[in-house]
Amino acid sequence: MKKIALALLVATYCMAASEVEIKDEIRDIKTKIKKLNENLKQLEGNLPVEGYLFNARAEVGYISNSGNSNTESFNADAKITNSWDLHSLEISMLMQYGTDNGTENRNKFLGELVYDYKLSEKLSLNYLLGYKDDKFSGFDYQFYTGPGAKYITIKTDFHDLTVDGNFLYAKDKIFGEVDRRYLAYRLKGVYNMQVLENLKFHQTLSYRSEFSDIENYFFYSKTAFSTKLSDIFSAGVSYQVDYTNKPALFWKNSTDTTFTFNLIADY
Repeated sequence: MKKIALALLVATYCMAASEVEIKDEIRDIKTKIKKLNENLKQLEGNLPVEGYLFNARAEVGYISNSGNSNTESFNADAKITNSWDLHSLEISMLMQYGTDNGTENRNKFLGELVYDYKLSEKLSLNYLLGYKDDKFSGFDYQFYTGPGAKYITIKTDFHDLTVDGNFLYAKDKIFGEVDRRYLAYRLKGVYNMQVLENLKFHQTLSYRSEFSDIENYFFYSKTAFSTKLSDIFSAGVSYQVDYTNKPALFWKNSTDTTFTFNLIADY
């Protein structure tokens, strides 16, 4: 019995000693990991900051049909972004043109210039300058400009969401009428999601409205899917809705929709 008791005592002591050694080893490893993380942050901080970034994206679509009817349609959507230090300058353009039996039935251009100044990783101040020319809308042109802010609400490898808002001075030139000038605002959201490894979803929503006349507003939506063909080129489809609540001329339609197949290039 004494031998058994002694053996149990020795075994218990060994187990306790082993547990203490394991805890000490875990504590040492945690200390080393903490030190390595501190060294990693220090090394990352010593890396040179990218002073200038350039990104360009262009989407081009063309459809031609002949036979009982002869129709052609062309669309181009481009965006160029230049970033340096805390500054960013983005230029975007949308062009659409179409004919039916040789008669022009679509001629639209939309251009925007946005300057951003980054206050933090998520928040930035911006200034917007926009111009829209749609030959068949009843407007000779529409112009709007003003300051605002942009906030990145979501940013992960899987998806991202950016929202921004601007206070605007707007000017609408209606065919055959005096210019209409007013104060307005615009709210915009842009969402991207990597649905599959080679399938990306994009959604843009934009709402622009006059302050003093809430019935005078404009809504734009773009829903798109794209898939990579190579490092630079992608193929995609998009559906765009351009809505004017108060058309310039009473016989004009409020909603203009466009469905396109596009070849996309990213640089």
